[in-house]
Amino acid sequence: MVNERVVLVTGGNRGIGQAIARRFAAAGHRVAITSRSGAADDTDGILVVNADVTDTASVDAAVSQIEETLGPVEILVSNAGITRDGLVLRMTDEDFTDVLDANLTGGFRVARRVSKSMMRNRWGRMIFISSIVGLGGQAGQANYAASKAGLIGLSKSLAKEFASRGITSNVVCPGPIETDMLMALTDEQRAAMLSVVPVGRLGQGDEIAAAVEFLASESAAFITGTVLPVDGGFSMG
Repeated sequence: MVNERVVLVTGGNRGIGQAIARRFAAAGHRVAITSRSGAADDTDGILVVNADVTDTASVDAAVSQIEETLGPVEILVSNAGITRDGLVLRMTDEDFTDVLDANLTGGFRVARRVSKSMMRNRWGRMIFISSIVGLGGQAGQANYAASKAGLIGLSKSLAKEFASRGITSNVVCPGPIETDMLMALTDEQRAAMLSVVPVGRLGQGDEIAAAVEFLASESAAFITGTVLPVDGGFSMG
């Protein structure tokens, strides 16, 4: 029987975040997602909360709403993020810092806020959604790669800070996943991407969700500070 937990998935209104939220909800957990618009599709049984992770007051208000409605957050899946791709020579300061603020500092803001109740309850799970780009870099994505690599350092530091309180912190690095954003690429772009994925196919959002669900489980209590690529072998090089 599932030990029902309160789960927060930031950026859970679409793509990988939505797949994660649905999986937790289907397993019987109380799930909240954040959306900058405060709206999301196909969210039966899921609480949708307006939040901008680049704004501390917005994060505080969103988590307070979740606490009042569902209870203290016990499982955090930090997934919210943006992209502003471009070559470094053409990338503006704002292009770089805005992506870091949303993807990395946003993850810090949410983790800081929910860690308070996790510490009081001496139990918690933090899972940060990074990317294989954060492991190997990518031309045209210096800002995104830096933000996703930064999440790894953040997560490992949190793992060490909170280990004595029963709180684990881990990172999942998705490879090429069949999302709306990826499917917007041309056939040639997708073919080039698939050519370096040993399993020869795109991943599915629910395959990322399955890894996250395990890391959030009681069975994963001895796993912390780890980085788990879910990428069909892409990151082997």
